[in-house]
Amino acid sequence: MPIESGNRPSAASDSTATASAARPADFTLGTPLGAHPTRVLLLGSGELGKEIAIELMRLGAYVCAADSYPGAPAMQVAHDCRVFDMTDPASLDATIAEIRPDIIVPEVEAIATQELEKAVDAGIDVVPSCQIAAICMNRESLRVLAHETLGLPTTPYRFADSLDELKAGAEALGYPCVVKPIMSSSGHGQSVVRDPAAIEAAWHEAQVGRRAAAGHEDQVSRVIVEALAPLDYELTVLTVSSSAGIVTCRPIGHVQVDGDYRESWQPARVPDDILAQAQNIARRIVGGLTDIAHDHGERGWGVFGVEIFVLTDGRVLFNEVSPRPHDTGMVTMASQYLSEFALHARAVLGIPVTDGSVALSHDGVCASRAIVVSGTGQVEFSHLPAALAQPGTDLRLFGKPGVTGGHRRMGVVLATGSDVDDARTRTRATLDTLGVTVTDAD
Repeated sequence: MPIESGNRPSAASDSTATASAARPADFTLGTPLGAHPTRVLLLGSGELGKEIAIELMRLGAYVCAADSYPGAPAMQVAHDCRVFDMTDPASLDATIAEIRPDIIVPEVEAIATQELEKAVDAGIDVVPSCQIAAICMNRESLRVLAHETLGLPTTPYRFADSLDELKAGAEALGYPCVVKPIMSSSGHGQSVVRDPAAIEAAWHEAQVGRRAAAGHEDQVSRVIVEALAPLDYELTVLTVSSSAGIVTCRPIGHVQVDGDYRESWQPARVPDDILAQAQNIARRIVGGLTDIAHDHGERGWGVFGVEIFVLTDGRVLFNEVSPRPHDTGMVTMASQYLSEFALHARAVLGIPVTDGSVALSHDGVCASRAIVVSGTGQVEFSHLPAALAQPGTDLRLFGKPGVTGGHRRMGVVLATGSDVDDARTRTRATLDTLGVTVTDAD
């Protein structure tokens, strides 16, 4: 069952009242093309951003979708769009000045955060807050907050500024271990190191493979080295901070490949004690983050994807948290009355999100499976009538322009089943039936 908002620590509740009084949520909705709409600037327009835009527009907000390339999924549905380098401070500042948003919703991490701080100073809401975004994109800041400030259980870790420090940290933790750049995501720059001979290669991968490496090749990235936990399975606990407090959704099980989501299902069937620990960890990390937002005069409202490790010995550990809807949470488009995107939109606009808001819409289990396409060119889909002939199945095609080498997530299959195996089998059958062709753009 979801955790009631009344279980939030009193300090967090006090700061909520202070922040809400300082920045009242008084948004004008229902007239997106009128004289005084609530204006939202969406920074990042991928598949998650597309669903966020749709939900905001359903509630009457005006949405401008921005990204670094034209034709991004959210741009295809928003009222307006902009294409520019969001890591360039001047470009981001100019766009904010032009669009005049009431709310800025970052959907990606590659953003000139200093300009977001200026926006907050000018009275614009940044979701969930500038401080939270900065902490969550920095593995060192997040781990220090989670383990050393909030006392959450995590894997043992060390930080390193050089190859020698990395060797010493790995030796102290023991092998195997995991090396990650502190500023990256989705497995980029990450390595599993099983013996000392592979440490130098892991250091190199952290420097060149991290998401922030392009254009910063001369800058050394600090890394975190963690003991490789004896992992049994992973969970995502979607957690919502809103004007009503903090609530958690039912846990989501998932499969990842090289740090990228491939499958998810909700609810994940876990023992009651594991569920209680996972939801408690999620509530505490989101409460800690929102307290920091309140201390800086921001609300801290929105959906957070809290990643949990469950070890083979039964221990439950905090791993990471994403300050926005989570890719594994796409299953909620089938499993909940209100998807994670609808919950995010409501929280952002000051609408209370309570236990009833996060209820499941099915007695069984829902599953999602990513449609990952490899190659170079435009992507065409066929055989939809046969693929969706199976009862309880659905499909979301993202509308991305194409694949440019390597692989890219181009859609997601959704299905409802009697249990986890049944739901996953249905998504597999739908994907196997769907025709996917990569063609030359010419």
